[in-house]
Amino acid sequence: MTVHFIGAGPGAPDLLTLRGRDLIAACPVCLYAGSLVSREILSHCPQDARIINTAPMDLDTIIAECVAAHAAGQDVARLHSGDLSVWSAMGEQMRRLREADIPVSVTPGVPSFAAAAAALGTELTLPGLAQSVILTRTRGRASTMPDGETLANFASTGATLAIHLSIQNLTTVVDDLTPFYGADCPVAVVWRASCPDQRIVRGTLGTVQTAVDDNITRTALIIVGQVLGDASFDESCLYAPDYDRRYRPQSAESEWYQGVPDET
Repeated sequence: MTVHFIGAGPGAPDLLTLRGRDLIAACPVCLYAGSLVSREILSHCPQDARIINTAPMDLDTIIAECVAAHAAGQDVARLHSGDLSVWSAMGEQMRRLREADIPVSVTPGVPSFAAAAAALGTELTLPGLAQSVILTRTRGRASTMPDGETLANFASTGATLAIHLSIQNLTTVVDDLTPFYGADCPVAVVWRASCPDQRIVRGTLGTVQTAVDDNITRTALIIVGQVLGDASFDESCLYAPDYDRRYRPQSAESEWYQGVPDET
């Protein structure tokens, strides 16, 4: 018996991985975060599966359900939105399950920042503008922030910022970032990325607060960086005609030819 933690993706039910779908279909018990996971994904559950919405449950109750399933020899599909590697509360659940000697597995999902970038039709790392993406959040009721993990510290790098779980702190975000990026730095707020009712608000650090209305709450991601607005970025070397690489060596003297058997 195994508890399978599965990233259910950013919202659209068809952004579930094939592995995740197959695990859900094989598990007689499914625990899902009902406030965020699309109910359409539950259609992959077996017809007689025990399906439990964990939104109103506390950690002890969730673990108790897993322990009960383990005692009955039943695999569990534990669904969380997005990808499990960030802000999923998977870590605390896995710690307790391991203490109870209950096997676990992890299946990644499409993260919300990737869905937001797709909605914007942009690459978040453009040559000459940014080669790093920082995933972060601001302080909330559920979690504080370590002292060194401030927006100011991250902004000092000039990287593209993908700021999660922070739309309620938009004023703080703008105030903290403007001294580093400037008021004219492009900003995009993507609400419910990949969902049918997805909304995108574009602006700058100087205008975004007035552009975002009160209906954009909770599942909104704030992306900040020059990659959102500058079309004059450099082209990478990757596809340059004179770029020497393994799959397109420029000459027989290329380092990529070294050690390759003669096929003539």
